[in-house]
Amino acid sequence: MAKVKTQYICASCGAIYDRWQGKCVQCGEWNTLAESQIQKTNSSVARNVEKARPLSMAKEDDLTRQTTGISEFDRVVGGGIVPGALVLVGGDPGIGKSTLILQVAGKVSGKEKTLYISGEESVRQVGMRASRLSIASENLFLISETNVETIIAEIRQEKPRLVIIDSIQTVYSEDVAANAGSVSQVSLCSQKLMEVAKKEHIAIIIIGHVTKEGNLAGPRLLEHLVDVVLYLEGNRYGGFRVLRGIKNRFGSTNETGIFEMAKDGMREVANPSKILLSEREDAASGTVIFPTMEGTRPLLVEIQALTSITNFGYPKRTASGMDLNRLQLLIAVLTKRANINLTNQDVFINIVGGLSIKEPAMDLAVALSVTSAYKNKPFKKDMAVFGEIGLAGEVRNVDNIEARIKEVAKLGFKSVIIPKHARITSSKINIIKAANIKEAIAKALE
Repeated sequence: MAKVKTQYICASCGAIYDRWQGKCVQCGEWNTLAESQIQKTNSSVARNVEKARPLSMAKEDDLTRQTTGISEFDRVVGGGIVPGALVLVGGDPGIGKSTLILQVAGKVSGKEKTLYISGEESVRQVGMRASRLSIASENLFLISETNVETIIAEIRQEKPRLVIIDSIQTVYSEDVAANAGSVSQVSLCSQKLMEVAKKEHIAIIIIGHVTKEGNLAGPRLLEHLVDVVLYLEGNRYGGFRVLRGIKNRFGSTNETGIFEMAKDGMREVANPSKILLSEREDAASGTVIFPTMEGTRPLLVEIQALTSITNFGYPKRTASGMDLNRLQLLIAVLTKRANINLTNQDVFINIVGGLSIKEPAMDLAVALSVTSAYKNKPFKKDMAVFGEIGLAGEVRNVDNIEARIKEVAKLGFKSVIIPKHARITSSKINIIKAANIKEAIAKALE
Protein backbone atom coordinates (compact mmCIF):
# COMPACT_ATOMS: atom_id res chain seq x y z
CA MET A 1 0.00 0.00 0.00
CA ALA A 2 1.28 3.48 -0.87
CA LYS A 3 2.44 5.72 1.95
CA VAL A 4 1.93 9.47 1.78
CA LYS A 5 4.82 11.60 2.98
CA THR A 6 4.48 15.34 3.55
CA GLN A 7 7.47 17.56 2.87
CA TYR A 8 8.08 21.25 2.22
CA ILE A 9 9.98 22.57 -0.80
CA CYS A 10 11.48 26.06 -1.08
CA ALA A 11 10.17 27.80 -4.20
CA SER A 12 13.34 29.90 -4.41
CA CYS A 13 16.15 27.33 -4.21
CA GLY A 14 14.43 23.93 -4.13
CA ALA A 15 15.61 22.94 -0.65
CA ILE A 16 13.48 20.20 1.00
CA TYR A 17 12.37 20.19 4.66
CA ASP A 18 10.39 17.72 6.75
CA ARG A 19 8.35 20.47 8.42
CA TRP A 20 7.34 24.03 7.67
CA GLN A 21 9.41 26.98 8.80
CA GLY A 22 9.26 30.66 8.01
CA LYS A 23 12.76 31.07 6.63
CA CYS A 24 14.71 28.84 4.26
CA VAL A 25 18.14 28.31 5.77
CA GLN A 26 19.66 27.50 2.36
CA CYS A 27 18.85 30.72 0.48
CA GLY A 28 17.66 32.97 3.32
CA GLU A 29 14.27 33.75 1.73
CA TRP A 30 11.13 34.09 3.88
CA ASN A 31 7.75 32.40 3.32
CA THR A 32 8.89 30.39 0.29
CA LEU A 33 8.21 26.87 1.62
CA ALA A 34 5.29 25.10 -0.06
CA GLU A 35 3.69 21.88 1.18
CA SER A 36 4.07 18.78 -0.98
CA GLN A 37 2.72 15.26 -0.52
CA ILE A 38 4.55 12.39 -2.20
CA GLN A 39 3.26 8.84 -2.39
CA LYS A 40 5.84 6.15 -1.67
CA THR A 41 5.35 2.45 -2.24
CA ASN A 42 6.91 -0.32 -0.17
CA SER A 43 7.63 -2.51 -3.19
CA SER A 44 11.09 -2.28 -4.65
CA VAL A 45 11.32 -2.14 -8.44
CA ALA A 46 14.38 -3.52 -10.17
CA ARG A 47 16.17 -0.92 -12.23
CA ASN A 48 18.58 -1.29 -15.10
CA VAL A 49 21.74 0.42 -13.92
CA GLU A 50 23.99 1.68 -16.70
CA LYS A 51 27.59 0.49 -16.36
CA ALA A 52 30.38 3.00 -16.09
CA ARG A 53 32.41 3.53 -19.27
CA PRO A 54 35.79 5.18 -19.86
CA LEU A 55 35.85 8.66 -21.36
CA SER A 56 37.32 7.37 -24.61
CA MET A 57 34.12 5.38 -25.26
CA ALA A 58 31.84 8.40 -24.82
CA LYS A 59 31.70 9.26 -28.50
CA GLU A 60 30.44 12.70 -29.42
CA ASP A 61 29.57 11.61 -32.97
CA ASP A 62 26.37 9.97 -31.76
CA LEU A 63 25.00 13.32 -30.52
CA THR A 64 24.90 15.41 -33.68
CA ARG A 65 23.09 18.69 -33.11
CA GLN A 66 19.67 19.06 -34.72
CA THR A 67 19.51 22.38 -36.55
CA THR A 68 16.06 23.95 -36.70
CA GLY A 69 16.47 26.10 -39.80
CA ILE A 70 15.82 29.22 -37.70
CA SER A 71 19.30 30.71 -37.52
CA GLU A 72 18.53 33.11 -34.65
CA PHE A 73 17.27 30.21 -32.50
CA ASP A 74 20.16 27.94 -33.47
CA ARG A 75 22.67 30.65 -32.55
CA VAL A 76 21.30 30.97 -29.02
CA VAL A 77 21.28 27.21 -28.29
CA GLY A 78 24.82 26.84 -29.58
CA GLY A 79 24.40 25.77 -33.20
CA GLY A 80 21.45 23.41 -32.83
CA ILE A 81 19.57 21.30 -30.28
CA VAL A 82 21.60 18.51 -28.68
CA PRO A 83 19.82 15.10 -28.56
CA GLY A 84 18.81 14.28 -25.00
CA ALA A 85 18.84 17.93 -23.92
CA LEU A 86 16.09 19.37 -21.74
CA VAL A 87 15.49 22.98 -22.80
CA LEU A 88 13.40 25.41 -20.74
CA VAL A 89 11.88 28.43 -22.50
CA GLY A 90 10.39 31.19 -20.34
CA GLY A 91 8.90 34.61 -20.91
CA ASP A 92 6.05 36.95 -20.04
CA PRO A 93 2.49 35.97 -21.01
CA GLY A 94 1.70 36.86 -24.63
CA ILE A 95 5.35 37.46 -25.56
CA GLY A 96 5.28 34.71 -28.21
CA LYS A 97 6.85 31.64 -26.55
CA SER A 98 4.36 29.13 -27.94
CA THR A 99 4.44 30.76 -31.37
CA LEU A 100 8.23 30.59 -31.62
CA ILE A 101 8.48 27.01 -30.36
CA LEU A 102 5.68 25.85 -32.68
CA GLN A 103 7.64 27.35 -35.57
CA VAL A 104 10.72 25.47 -34.35
CA ALA A 105 8.66 22.26 -34.27
CA GLY A 106 7.41 22.95 -37.78
CA LYS A 107 10.96 23.41 -39.11
CA VAL A 108 12.36 20.31 -37.37
CA SER A 109 9.40 18.17 -38.50
CA GLY A 110 10.37 18.86 -42.08
CA LYS A 111 13.25 16.40 -41.57
CA GLU A 112 12.59 14.56 -38.31
CA LYS A 113 9.58 13.26 -36.38
CA THR A 114 8.36 15.82 -33.86
CA LEU A 115 5.80 15.50 -31.05
CA TYR A 116 3.96 18.59 -29.75
CA ILE A 117 2.17 18.03 -26.43
CA SER A 118 -0.22 20.77 -25.37
CA GLY A 119 -1.71 21.01 -21.91
CA GLU A 120 -3.34 24.40 -22.45
CA GLU A 121 -4.97 23.95 -25.86
CA SER A 122 -6.83 21.20 -27.68
CA VAL A 123 -5.37 19.54 -30.76
CA ARG A 124 -7.73 21.52 -33.02
CA GLN A 125 -6.70 24.81 -31.40
CA VAL A 126 -3.02 24.02 -31.94
CA GLY A 127 -3.90 23.06 -35.52
CA MET A 128 -5.54 26.45 -36.08
CA ARG A 129 -2.41 28.20 -34.82
CA ALA A 130 -0.25 26.01 -37.06
CA SER A 131 -2.39 26.95 -40.07
CA ARG A 132 -1.91 30.64 -39.28
CA LEU A 133 1.84 30.05 -39.19
CA SER A 134 1.70 28.12 -42.50
CA ILE A 135 2.90 24.90 -40.85
CA ALA A 136 1.72 21.74 -42.60
CA SER A 137 4.02 18.79 -41.91
CA GLU A 138 3.10 15.11 -41.81
CA ASN A 139 5.95 14.52 -39.33
CA LEU A 140 4.48 16.88 -36.71
CA PHE A 141 2.23 14.95 -34.31
CA LEU A 142 -0.10 16.71 -31.84
CA ILE A 143 -1.55 15.47 -28.57
CA SER A 144 -3.41 17.22 -25.75
CA GLU A 145 -2.34 15.58 -22.48
CA THR A 146 -1.35 16.68 -18.96
CA ASN A 147 -0.49 13.40 -17.21
CA VAL A 148 3.29 13.02 -17.23
CA GLU A 149 3.17 9.20 -17.09
CA THR A 150 0.96 9.13 -20.20
CA ILE A 151 3.22 11.67 -21.90
CA ILE A 152 6.33 9.59 -21.22
CA ALA A 153 4.60 6.45 -22.53
CA GLU A 154 3.66 8.32 -25.72
CA ILE A 155 7.24 9.56 -26.14
CA ARG A 156 8.66 6.05 -25.80
CA GLN A 157 6.13 4.65 -28.23
CA GLU A 158 6.46 7.32 -30.94
CA LYS A 159 10.25 7.86 -30.46
CA PRO A 160 10.34 11.38 -31.97
CA ARG A 161 13.51 13.42 -32.47
CA LEU A 162 12.05 16.46 -30.70
CA VAL A 163 9.31 16.83 -28.06
CA ILE A 164 7.55 20.08 -27.09
CA ILE A 165 5.77 20.40 -23.70
CA ASP A 166 3.45 23.42 -23.57
CA SER A 167 3.52 24.09 -20.70
CA ILE A 168 5.23 22.45 -17.70
CA GLN A 169 2.80 24.16 -15.27
CA THR A 170 -0.12 22.14 -16.68
CA VAL A 171 1.59 18.74 -16.33
CA TYR A 172 0.99 16.60 -13.24
CA SER A 173 2.11 13.24 -11.84
CA GLU A 174 -0.02 10.77 -9.92
CA ASP A 175 2.89 10.24 -7.52
CA VAL A 176 2.29 13.66 -5.93
CA ALA A 177 -0.90 14.61 -4.10
CA ALA A 178 -0.86 18.23 -5.27
CA ASN A 179 -2.40 20.37 -7.98
CA ALA A 180 -0.70 20.85 -11.35
CA GLY A 181 1.60 23.84 -11.33
CA SER A 182 2.59 23.47 -7.68
CA VAL A 183 6.24 23.43 -6.67
CA SER A 184 6.30 19.67 -6.10
CA GLN A 185 4.49 18.85 -9.36
CA VAL A 186 6.71 21.07 -11.51
CA SER A 187 9.85 19.66 -9.91
CA LEU A 188 8.88 15.98 -10.12
CA CYS A 189 7.49 16.17 -13.68
CA SER A 190 10.64 17.92 -14.87
CA GLN A 191 12.80 15.23 -13.28
CA LYS A 192 10.82 12.49 -15.02
CA LEU A 193 11.06 14.26 -18.37
CA MET A 194 14.79 14.73 -17.84
CA GLU A 195 15.17 10.99 -17.20
CA VAL A 196 13.38 9.97 -20.41
CA ALA A 197 15.29 12.58 -22.41
CA LYS A 198 18.67 11.23 -21.29
CA LYS A 199 17.79 7.55 -21.65
CA GLU A 200 16.09 7.82 -25.04
CA HIS A 201 18.38 10.61 -26.39
CA ILE A 202 15.34 12.71 -27.27
CA ALA A 203 15.50 16.49 -27.07
CA ILE A 204 12.65 17.97 -25.03
CA ILE A 205 11.66 21.66 -24.98
CA ILE A 206 9.42 22.69 -22.08
CA ILE A 207 7.70 26.06 -21.91
CA GLY A 208 7.46 27.70 -18.49
CA HIS A 209 5.41 30.55 -17.09
CA VAL A 210 6.94 33.61 -15.47
CA THR A 211 5.90 35.15 -12.15
CA LYS A 212 5.25 38.85 -11.49
CA GLU A 213 8.83 39.17 -10.25
CA GLY A 214 10.11 37.98 -13.65
CA ASN A 215 11.22 34.54 -12.43
CA LEU A 216 10.14 31.19 -13.79
CA ALA A 217 7.18 29.80 -11.86
CA GLY A 218 8.24 26.86 -9.71
CA PRO A 219 11.37 26.20 -7.68
CA ARG A 220 14.84 27.37 -8.69
CA LEU A 221 15.59 23.66 -8.81
CA LEU A 222 13.86 23.67 -12.21
CA GLU A 223 16.48 25.98 -13.70
CA HIS A 224 19.30 23.95 -12.15
CA LEU A 225 17.78 20.70 -13.44
CA VAL A 226 17.48 21.52 -17.14
CA ASP A 227 20.38 21.75 -19.59
CA VAL A 228 19.41 25.00 -21.31
CA VAL A 229 17.40 28.00 -20.04
CA LEU A 230 16.15 30.52 -22.61
CA TYR A 231 14.20 33.72 -21.95
CA LEU A 232 12.09 35.49 -24.55
CA GLU A 233 12.05 39.19 -23.71
CA GLY A 234 10.63 42.35 -25.22
CA ASN A 235 7.56 44.53 -25.43
CA ARG A 236 4.49 42.39 -26.14
CA TYR A 237 2.71 45.36 -27.77
CA GLY A 238 5.35 46.01 -30.39
CA GLY A 239 9.06 46.18 -31.16
CA PHE A 240 11.50 43.32 -31.10
CA ARG A 241 11.64 40.05 -29.20
CA VAL A 242 15.04 39.04 -27.84
CA LEU A 243 15.74 35.36 -27.16
CA ARG A 244 18.45 35.28 -24.53
CA GLY A 245 20.41 32.30 -23.21
CA ILE A 246 20.61 32.28 -19.40
CA LYS A 247 22.13 28.82 -19.05
CA ASN A 248 23.59 26.45 -21.63
CA ARG A 249 25.54 23.30 -20.83
CA PHE A 250 26.34 22.78 -24.51
CA GLY A 251 27.30 26.27 -25.62
CA SER A 252 27.82 29.91 -24.77
CA THR A 253 25.31 32.11 -22.96
CA ASN A 254 26.63 35.24 -24.71
CA GLU A 255 24.46 34.80 -27.80
CA THR A 256 21.06 36.36 -28.44
CA GLY A 257 18.46 35.93 -31.15
CA ILE A 258 16.36 38.86 -32.34
CA PHE A 259 12.87 38.40 -33.75
CA GLU A 260 9.95 40.55 -34.79
CA MET A 261 6.35 39.49 -34.23
CA ALA A 262 4.21 39.51 -37.38
CA LYS A 263 0.79 38.15 -38.29
CA ASP A 264 2.39 34.99 -39.67
CA GLY A 265 4.56 34.39 -36.58
CA MET A 266 8.06 35.29 -35.47
CA ARG A 267 10.33 36.69 -38.14
CA GLU A 268 14.10 36.70 -37.88
CA VAL A 269 15.72 40.14 -37.90
CA ALA A 270 19.02 39.95 -39.77
CA ASN A 271 19.97 43.64 -39.41
CA PRO A 272 18.09 45.11 -36.43
CA SER A 273 20.31 48.22 -36.29
CA LYS A 274 19.16 49.36 -39.72
CA ILE A 275 15.49 48.92 -38.81
CA LEU A 276 15.85 50.73 -35.47
CA LEU A 277 17.43 53.76 -37.15
CA SER A 278 15.23 53.85 -40.26
CA GLU A 279 12.72 56.39 -38.87
CA ARG A 280 15.19 58.71 -37.17
CA GLU A 281 14.68 62.45 -37.66
CA ASP A 282 17.49 64.42 -39.31
CA ALA A 283 17.77 67.41 -36.97
CA ALA A 284 16.03 66.49 -33.74
CA SER A 285 17.50 67.52 -30.42
CA GLY A 286 17.73 64.97 -27.63
CA THR A 287 18.59 61.96 -29.81
CA VAL A 288 21.86 60.03 -29.63
CA ILE A 289 22.96 56.75 -31.24
CA PHE A 290 24.42 54.14 -28.90
CA PRO A 291 26.04 50.81 -29.95
CA THR A 292 24.89 48.31 -27.35
CA MET A 293 25.90 44.65 -27.08
CA GLU A 294 23.23 41.94 -27.28
CA GLY A 295 25.39 38.98 -26.35
CA THR A 296 28.30 39.06 -28.78
CA ARG A 297 26.32 41.03 -31.35
CA PRO A 298 26.60 44.85 -31.51
CA LEU A 299 23.29 46.63 -32.03
CA LEU A 300 22.78 50.33 -32.74
CA VAL A 301 19.85 51.88 -30.89
CA GLU A 302 18.49 55.40 -30.69
CA ILE A 303 18.23 57.00 -27.26
CA GLN A 304 15.73 59.83 -27.00
CA ALA A 305 15.54 62.43 -24.24
CA LEU A 306 13.07 65.21 -23.51
CA THR A 307 13.31 67.93 -20.89
CA SER A 308 10.71 70.50 -19.87
CA ILE A 309 10.23 72.91 -16.98
CA THR A 310 8.35 71.15 -14.20
CA ASN A 311 4.94 72.35 -13.06
CA PHE A 312 5.41 70.90 -9.59
CA GLY A 313 7.87 71.39 -6.75
CA TYR A 314 9.62 68.09 -7.39
CA PRO A 315 10.79 67.39 -10.97
CA LYS A 316 9.66 64.16 -12.60
CA ARG A 317 12.07 61.56 -14.01
CA THR A 318 10.72 58.84 -16.31
CA ALA A 319 12.77 56.12 -18.01
CA SER A 320 11.57 53.57 -20.57
CA GLY A 321 14.14 50.89 -21.35
CA MET A 322 16.71 51.76 -18.68
CA ASP A 323 17.05 51.74 -14.91
CA LEU A 324 15.42 54.80 -13.34
CA ASN A 325 17.99 54.91 -10.52
CA ARG A 326 20.77 55.06 -13.11
CA LEU A 327 19.05 58.01 -14.76
CA GLN A 328 18.83 59.81 -11.41
CA LEU A 329 22.57 59.28 -10.91
CA LEU A 330 23.44 60.65 -14.36
CA ILE A 331 21.26 63.73 -13.83
CA ALA A 332 23.10 64.41 -10.56
CA VAL A 333 26.47 64.07 -12.33
CA LEU A 334 25.37 66.46 -15.09
CA THR A 335 24.22 69.03 -12.56
CA LYS A 336 27.36 68.81 -10.41
CA ARG A 337 30.16 68.11 -12.93
CA ALA A 338 28.88 69.70 -16.16
CA ASN A 339 27.08 72.75 -14.73
CA ILE A 340 23.79 71.77 -16.35
CA ASN A 341 21.05 72.73 -13.92
CA LEU A 342 18.28 70.12 -14.16
CA THR A 343 16.77 70.73 -10.72
CA ASN A 344 13.67 72.37 -12.26
CA GLN A 345 13.43 70.12 -15.31
CA ASP A 346 11.27 67.07 -15.93
CA VAL A 347 13.45 64.50 -17.70
CA PHE A 348 12.13 61.69 -19.91
CA ILE A 349 14.23 58.92 -21.50
CA ASN A 350 13.09 56.41 -24.13
CA ILE A 351 14.96 53.56 -25.85
CA VAL A 352 13.49 53.27 -29.35
CA GLY A 353 12.16 49.85 -30.32
CA GLY A 354 10.98 48.75 -26.89
CA LEU A 355 14.42 47.40 -25.96
CA SER A 356 15.66 47.26 -22.38
CA ILE A 357 19.36 48.04 -21.84
CA LYS A 358 21.20 47.58 -18.55
CA GLU A 359 24.87 47.91 -19.46
CA PRO A 360 26.72 50.97 -18.03
CA ALA A 361 28.26 51.71 -21.44
CA MET A 362 25.01 53.57 -22.18
CA ASP A 363 25.77 56.28 -19.57
CA LEU A 364 27.51 58.72 -21.90
CA ALA A 365 24.83 58.40 -24.58
CA VAL A 366 22.05 59.09 -22.06
CA ALA A 367 23.91 62.08 -20.58
CA LEU A 368 24.52 63.61 -23.99
CA SER A 369 20.92 63.06 -25.10
CA VAL A 370 19.67 64.86 -21.96
CA THR A 371 22.15 67.69 -22.62
CA SER A 372 21.02 67.99 -26.24
CA ALA A 373 17.37 68.16 -25.18
CA TYR A 374 18.11 70.72 -22.44
CA LYS A 375 20.13 73.01 -24.75
CA ASN A 376 17.78 72.26 -27.69
CA LYS A 377 20.82 71.64 -29.90
CA PRO A 378 20.92 68.51 -32.06
CA PHE A 379 24.12 66.52 -32.39
CA LYS A 380 25.52 65.35 -35.70
CA LYS A 381 23.33 62.65 -37.24
CA ASP A 382 26.37 60.58 -38.27
CA MET A 383 27.88 60.38 -34.76
CA ALA A 384 27.59 57.58 -32.17
CA VAL A 385 28.48 57.60 -28.47
CA PHE A 386 29.36 55.09 -25.75
CA GLY A 387 31.14 55.06 -22.38
CA GLU A 388 30.51 54.65 -18.66
CA ILE A 389 30.30 57.72 -16.41
CA GLY A 390 31.63 57.79 -12.84
CA LEU A 391 30.46 60.01 -10.01
CA ALA A 392 33.44 62.29 -10.55
CA GLY A 393 32.25 62.90 -14.10
CA GLU A 394 35.01 60.81 -15.70
CA VAL A 395 34.26 58.72 -18.80
CA ARG A 396 35.35 55.16 -18.05
CA ASN A 397 36.36 52.36 -20.38
CA VAL A 398 33.91 49.63 -21.47
CA ASP A 399 34.20 46.23 -23.14
CA ASN A 400 33.82 45.17 -26.81
CA ILE A 401 35.11 48.51 -28.10
CA GLU A 402 36.31 47.17 -31.45
CA ALA A 403 33.01 45.39 -32.17
CA ARG A 404 30.99 48.53 -31.35
CA ILE A 405 33.10 50.74 -33.61
CA LYS A 406 32.93 48.26 -36.49
CA GLU A 407 29.13 48.21 -36.29
CA VAL A 408 29.04 52.02 -36.22
CA ALA A 409 31.27 52.21 -39.32
CA LYS A 410 29.28 49.44 -41.05
CA LEU A 411 26.09 51.54 -41.00
CA GLY A 412 27.79 54.63 -42.45
CA PHE A 413 28.49 56.74 -39.36
CA LYS A 414 31.40 59.16 -39.65
CA SER A 415 32.49 59.61 -36.01
CA VAL A 416 32.17 58.11 -32.56
CA ILE A 417 32.85 59.48 -29.07
CA ILE A 418 34.57 56.95 -26.83
CA PRO A 419 36.43 56.94 -23.45
CA LYS A 420 39.90 58.53 -23.47
CA HIS A 421 41.67 55.39 -22.27
CA ALA A 422 40.03 53.06 -24.80
CA ARG A 423 42.51 51.02 -26.82
CA ILE A 424 41.79 50.47 -30.50
CA THR A 425 44.06 49.18 -33.25
CA SER A 426 42.60 50.91 -36.29
CA SER A 427 39.35 52.44 -37.45
CA LYS A 428 37.77 53.67 -40.68
CA ILE A 429 35.85 56.48 -38.93
CA ASN A 430 36.83 59.51 -36.88
CA ILE A 431 37.55 58.57 -33.25
CA ILE A 432 36.83 61.29 -30.68
CA LYS A 433 38.13 60.58 -27.17
CA ALA A 434 36.77 62.28 -24.06
CA ALA A 435 38.20 62.13 -20.54
CA ASN A 436 35.11 63.47 -18.73
CA ILE A 437 31.51 64.42 -19.29
CA LYS A 438 32.25 68.13 -19.71
CA GLU A 439 34.79 67.42 -22.45
CA ALA A 440 32.42 64.99 -24.17
CA ILE A 441 29.65 67.62 -24.30
CA ALA A 442 32.02 70.23 -25.75
CA LYS A 443 33.26 67.86 -28.47
CA ALA A 444 29.76 66.68 -29.32
CA LEU A 445 28.55 70.23 -29.86
CA GLU A 446 31.48 71.27 -32.06
